[in-house]
Amino acid sequence: MANVTIRKKSLSKNRQSLYLDYLPPIFNSSTNKLQRYEFLKLFVYNEPINKIERKHNKETTKLVEWIRLKRHLDIQNSRFGFLSESNSGGNFVNYFKKYTARRQKTDSDNMAMAFRYYEDFISTGLKFCDLNESICEGFRSYLLSGPGINFREKPISRNTAVSYFAKFRSALKEAFGKGLLAEYLYSLVKPIKANETHRERLELAELKKLISNPISPEVMKRAAIFSALTGLRFSDVKALKWSELRGRPGKYYLQYRQQKTMVAEYTPISVMPLS
Repeated sequence: MANVTIRKKSLSKNRQSLYLDYLPPIFNSSTNKLQRYEFLKLFVYNEPINKIERKHNKETTKLVEWIRLKRHLDIQNSRFGFLSESNSGGNFVNYFKKYTARRQKTDSDNMAMAFRYYEDFISTGLKFCDLNESICEGFRSYLLSGPGINFREKPISRNTAVSYFAKFRSALKEAFGKGLLAEYLYSLVKPIKANETHRERLELAELKKLISNPISPEVMKRAAIFSALTGLRFSDVKALKWSELRGRPGKYYLQYRQQKTMVAEYTPISVMPLS
């Protein structure tokens, strides 16, 4: 168990800053690193010259000792969230915006739209420490109401709400892992259940008819045919490399990693004639 000690460091103007020293260091979940020191942004006077400075020293010393005892108790109870307390006052809306920006590929994809709907729902000043289960459930209900904030003002479907809320929950999961949230809201707030849908499929004769028609550009047509023969998403077709094509004539297959899920896949390529 770490010992928590109050240390002092000389400052200008006859002052000393106060900070905590953890030995051994404590793991900080917000930086994913071991942390030895916690700087409290508090100071005392070396030689107080008046009543005000003496009172300041007395009250600050009591406060730092209270913080030290609290940290020691937290360590005994294996609660290290205090290392992220300064971040808990951060802006969750800004965090969610940056989270979606890191993952989106276009301005209109699901990641970008998930943030737009959340921004429409909540105040931009929402802090991590203010985010709770009730607010999350409120966003869930808001999405299920089918709002339409895109340029067409068309209400979203339930399955679109499923996708947007899943992006929101994934941000909650990451924020908790970084020590920014005190509660694991990801598990407290249940996902929206999707409606089952029927997907249209082309018959072989329809696919052959489609292939026989001229399509420009030619490379797009070839990619579409390849996607039909393998079942790959366009994003996976676009990311494929020659090194991921394996096998021999008549028995080719793909060994690749899905762009959406990053799961390793093995996919045979159909040799069915299309002409």
